Amino acid sequence: MPLLDGADPGALREAARHLADGELLAFPTETVYGLGARADDDRAVARIFAAKGRPADHPLIVHLADASAAPAFAAAWPERARRLAEAFWPGPLTVIVPRRAGVGAAAAGGQDTIGLRCPAHPVAHALLAEAQRLGVPGVAGPSANRFGRISPTSAAHVAAEFEPGLWVLDGGACGVGIESAIVDCSRDRAVLLRPGTLTRARIEAALGGERLAAPDAAAPRASGTLEAHYAPRAKVRMMDGAQLRAALAVLGPVASGARPAVAVYSRTAGPLPAGVPGRVMPADAAAAAQALFATLRELDATGAPLIWIEHPPAEPAWEGVRDRLQRAAAAG
Repeated sequence: MPLLDGADPGALREAARHLADGELLAFPTETVYGLGARADDDRAVARIFAAKGRPADHPLIVHLADASAAPAFAAAWPERARRLAEAFWPGPLTVIVPRRAGVGAAAAGGQDTIGLRCPAHPVAHALLAEAQRLGVPGVAGPSANRFGRISPTSAAHVAAEFEPGLWVLDGGACGVGIESAIVDCSRDRAVLLRPGTLTRARIEAALGGERLAAPDAAAPRASGTLEAHYAPRAKVRMMDGAQLRAALAVLGPVASGARPAVAVYSRTAGPLPAGVPGRVMPADAAAAAQALFATLRELDATGAPLIWIEHPPAEPAWEGVRDRLQRAAAAG
C-alpha cells in the first residue's frame, strides 16, 4: 500500500495527480481520514462505493479547497450556507445546498442536493489546492473504512481496512476525531442532520439566532446518518454509570489466559475486575471525541465480544459523541 508523507511537497503533488487521474486516495482531515475521488467524475466516485461496500444512494461529502470552489457543485448558495461557511470554514461543518445540474450526481447519491465542506487540516488543504490547480474542483470523501464500521483517525487505521494498493496520504492523527456536523441549507429552514463537535449554540449563533430544526421525512439523505453506523465487530451496549458498576460486580475477574467477555469504556467505573480490558473516557467532550474511534478500535482488538460503554454526559458539547455511540450500539 503506497504510503505518502503529507509533509513532503513532492508527495502532495503526486497524490493530487493521482486524484486528477481518476484514482482513489485516502487523505487526512481534521475530523477523520477520507477515501477520496474527484467529485466531478462519476466513474471515479463509483470506485469509492465499490471499495467501501457502500450503497450508491448514500451520499458523500465533497471537500473543497475554499468557499470560492462551491459554485462548481452548488446551483445556489443560500444565505444560511454563506453565514455558516464564513463562520466555520475551514472546519468541521458540512452544508447541504442545491446541486448544480450535471455535476456530482454520484457523489450526491442521485439527489438534487449536495454536501460541501472545506476541511481545516493543513495536509488536506494543500492537497485540495494542488488538485484544484490540476483541474479537480472538489474531492468526494467519505470515511476511509468499510461501510458502517469504525471511522479511521490515522493512516494505520486506513491500512487495516483495505487491500494493498490503495494510496494513503499520511497526515498524522486527526485532531477532531469525529465527522463534521451537517446542516441542511437547501430548504426554508436550517436542519441539523448530523451533530459534530460544533455545538448547536455556536451554529445557531452563526445563523443569527435561528433555531436548528430536527430532521423530517423530506430532509435530504446525508452521510453517516443511518441508524446503525460507526460499529466495531463487538456488540456495543450503552449503560448509565450505576448499571455499569453493577454489571461489573456480577462479572468478576477473568481467569488468566481466558478471553475477556467484555471490554469497558467508562468515566466512572473505577478499577475494573482483573483481566477485564478497559479505557477511561475523558471528562472533556473534545478530548473524548478526538479519542473515540481509536479507543473503539483498541477495545475491539481485545477480542471481547461485547463492549460496555457508559453513557456520555447529557450536555450540549457531548452531542456528537453521543450520536456516534448510539449508532454504534444500534448495529448490535
